[in-house]
Amino acid sequence: QVQLVESGGGAVQAGGSLNLSCVASGFIFSSCGVGWYRQAPGKERELVSTISRLGRIDYTDSMKGRFTISRDNPKNTLYLQMNSLKPEDTAVYYCAACGIYWGQGTQVTVSS
Repeated sequence: QVQLVESGGGAVQAGGSLNLSCVASGFIFSSCGVGWYRQAPGKERELVSTISRLGRIDYTDSMKGRFTISRDNPKNTLYLQMNSLKPEDTAVYYCAACGIYWGQGTQVTVSS
């Protein structure tokens, strides 16, 4: 059974930091590209960042320089370090893997 379990969300003030984690199970984590997406209230889900199975990293422009994605294959874990958070970063953040698996999401709320 495939599972992606996110954690690390919460409420912070603008300028603060959060580190999200996503623990995967039920598939070969190291063989898949993985990534983070987010969905704000009333908006469509959008890409935050991806990291391929070979380590290639991509970010949406608005996250570059503030967010850092990484993966630990032996731990089957994906991370997203988020710094300099802005109120517009408020959203539910989702972990995705292999282009088909999704976690349940973790809420990030940034107050001004």
